[in-house]
Amino acid sequence: MTQHVSSQSMRTFFVIWIGQFVSLIGSGLTGFALGVWIFLKTGSVTQFTLIALSAAVPGVLASPFAGALVDRWDRRWVMILSDCGAGICTLAIAVLLYSQRLSVWHIYLTTGVTSVLSTFQWPAYVAATTLLVPKRHLTRASGMVQTGQAVSRILSPIIAGILIVVIDIWGVLVIDFATFLFAMTTLLLTRIPSPVTTSEGAGARGSLLHEAAFGWKYIRARVGLLALLLFFAGANFSFAFFTVLFTPMILSFASPAILGSVQSVGGVGMLVGGFALSTWGGPRKRVYGVVGFGFVLGAAVIMSGLRPDPVLIAAAQFAGFFTLPLINGCSQAIWQVKTPPDVQGRVFSVRAMIAWSTTPLSYLLAGPLADQVFEPMMAPGGILSASVGQVIGTGPGRGIGLMFIILGAVMVAVSSVSILYSRLRHVEDELPDMIEEEDV
Repeated sequence: MTQHVSSQSMRTFFVIWIGQFVSLIGSGLTGFALGVWIFLKTGSVTQFTLIALSAAVPGVLASPFAGALVDRWDRRWVMILSDCGAGICTLAIAVLLYSQRLSVWHIYLTTGVTSVLSTFQWPAYVAATTLLVPKRHLTRASGMVQTGQAVSRILSPIIAGILIVVIDIWGVLVIDFATFLFAMTTLLLTRIPSPVTTSEGAGARGSLLHEAAFGWKYIRARVGLLALLLFFAGANFSFAFFTVLFTPMILSFASPAILGSVQSVGGVGMLVGGFALSTWGGPRKRVYGVVGFGFVLGAAVIMSGLRPDPVLIAAAQFAGFFTLPLINGCSQAIWQVKTPPDVQGRVFSVRAMIAWSTTPLSYLLAGPLADQVFEPMMAPGGILSASVGQVIGTGPGRGIGLMFIILGAVMVAVSSVSILYSRLRHVEDELPDMIEEEDV
């Protein structure tokens, strides 16, 4: 059984997308502001990186059950209540900050709660997109979502930096709360159709535990999708090291202003990539877009570690972040087309859990490996200073640079091996489409 989608419902998707885009900008403001607050208050890089860990672990653990509930409930209301809960968390932090009672543990706690709410919101948003967007435009819709993330990456730090001076951090949080209200309003003004019940959906019904396990059973039975998922788990493991260690590496030889400029170049690359996907629609065989651009991303990570040169690293940032919307957008479209809409909540939540399950380990290992292993090896007089150090340099940050070269090489190797696996290469041909379009 397939799901029919009318192209006229694209307008509904666009309204919802605008609401989520505005909310994303607000969340970016809060993320920047709270990061500044924690670092200025504690001066600890470890406590700063714990924000990422507190955002990753609760969401991974809650994902299977969240997906099962998303498929049981009305997806529009799941998104509304998720936005409402996240808005309340932001408002609570604003009140605590304004009353000078905010502690670091409050931020960790609310970040964890928001992470759990996101595990409901994300699969509901993606599954709703499948119901609203014609099949031929799904990759473009993913490109629009990626473009929104890129714009947030570029604008949020700039806007937040100005607003912190003008209205203080608690005022930034209040603005974020207002963006959640805007997103909720767009959802209240729209309607999302219910998915047609498929044979897979009927067979998946049962207890919450049974429905939560269905997502894994669905993926395991489709070897091509499982291989695609394992590709992302491996790539995310390497890329998480890169994202968490990038700031310390740049600050080891350059100023915070240079760091901000280089990160902005990456944001521009992501914006261009998202715009390209929105207009182009991606390659005809989407799996080639995933793996091929994964190879380019690995090469960009290698390039970031070669020399402590801001211009070289900025170019690598642009190239690497340009690939992210294309990789994620092509993958998203494959999963949307190959998964029945009435079970997408369960399947996509398990997919997210497995794909991101490797990142907490990366966050835990990154600091100790950099501080205790690679940085000492690449220090002047270190055991690699007379060999590798002659190529990439020695001193602060060069150990992290070597890590980037190794991690990038791993990503290139994973991409190369993945494209050679026939079940992954032919996943779009072997599995039937679960949605089709109406004539318009």
